[in-house]
Amino acid sequence: MENKKVNPQKQNLIIDFFNEFKKDKTGMIGLSILIISILISLFEPLILTYKEAPKRWRDINYWQDNPTSAPPIWLNFFQKEKASITANIEAISFETNYIDNQLNYKILFEYDYNFDKPPVDLIFHFNIKGNTGLIWKVIRPDKESIILYDGLYNAYGNLRISAFNDSKNRIFRFYRESVPKFLARQLDTITTNPMTILFNTKKNDMAENFLSLKGIYRFEITGKNSDSNSEVDNPYMVLVGSMSGLMGTDNMKRDIFSGLISGLKWALFIGIATSFIAVIIGVMYGIISAYFGGFVDGFMQFIYQIFIGIPVLPVMIVMSAIFKPSIWTMIAMMILFSWTGSVMTVRSMAMQLKEETYIEAARTIGAGHFRIIFNHLTPLLLPFSFASMALAVPSAIVYESSLSLLGFGDATIVTWGQILHDAMKGSAVLSGLWWWIIPPGILIAVLGMSFAFLGFALDKILHPKLRNR
Repeated sequence: MENKKVNPQKQNLIIDFFNEFKKDKTGMIGLSILIISILISLFEPLILTYKEAPKRWRDINYWQDNPTSAPPIWLNFFQKEKASITANIEAISFETNYIDNQLNYKILFEYDYNFDKPPVDLIFHFNIKGNTGLIWKVIRPDKESIILYDGLYNAYGNLRISAFNDSKNRIFRFYRESVPKFLARQLDTITTNPMTILFNTKKNDMAENFLSLKGIYRFEITGKNSDSNSEVDNPYMVLVGSMSGLMGTDNMKRDIFSGLISGLKWALFIGIATSFIAVIIGVMYGIISAYFGGFVDGFMQFIYQIFIGIPVLPVMIVMSAIFKPSIWTMIAMMILFSWTGSVMTVRSMAMQLKEETYIEAARTIGAGHFRIIFNHLTPLLLPFSFASMALAVPSAIVYESSLSLLGFGDATIVTWGQILHDAMKGSAVLSGLWWWIIPPGILIAVLGMSFAFLGFALDKILHPKLRNR
């Protein structure tokens, strides 16, 4: 059996096409952005800081360890006084042993605190099964020690202790014991952040003026479980800083960078799927209209004129209000109103091709309408629709973003439009949370622009008369 060889003529056409495409700088920019976007989507699990962000975007408990409305960490480069950054602290040692059928454990953490501003909170996590009594103690760089927590738990699952909430009274007690009595009586326990005292240099005004006590903070957790079947594992701590993540957090403590990465694949899917199906429908509609001509052509052009005259966005808003918000409903609506884009171009080309000699020859030998349309006309005209596909993607992305911004998006997924919608509801503009608004807006513009560049480049190659436009 002979191996099939690649047609040299087709191979040369592909090489010539790519060489021609490389000459268009904007087209190469668009292609580069598209390739990078696809790679980011493929490697999303490795890139995401919060791995379950796509599934648990609206789960408040998943984001509870983040600060509220925190700016991105790279702003520290532009500040003289460095703000604390949210960080996970892993245990440096975790010892367990059984004495008289009781599980005893000791967990040690160390953190080198080197910021000029106090953190928002300090949180201790670990998984527990059974009754446990534990003591959480911190030894500061100045050798002062504070017992942050001393209590008994009967729990199965994740145990979470917040220094801001659960250790507040003990930290305030340390303050009262460290300053004169008249100052201790003036302490406002409602407005004072206990973290300001915990990470402050020991002085009389440490409740009002923060002078960072930098150095190694040592945290010790000791305890015992009374049940013989008790288990303790997966201990870790979270320093909740006043800055968090590459793109900050929103007012629901969600990491915006994770939302942007999660939304990229949906932007690509919605844009490409919608434009591909819509353009294929438009191409076939234009070919059939041109091929049959006469009454069929007139009727199909009448339908085309009706659809092209419909104001798309208002109608989509009304339909979104009627039907349950769903990504599939949204794609179907966009296809319903987007197929008209390539009809007239394909129709004019098909009207010329159907008069060609080889089409007449096909009719002479008995080829039916179906065979002529799909075997002779479609293969020739379909490549010319690639430019239309690329140019239709930005519209689909913008339509989805617009509907989501107005509150008609699919709440089960994460899209850039929904991030903007949440920012609008959360008064991000009035609150000055620019990192919640600008990044998704820029990404919508950049991704749309990349497909537009790609479409214009393909248009110039496939339609040489447009090269000097």
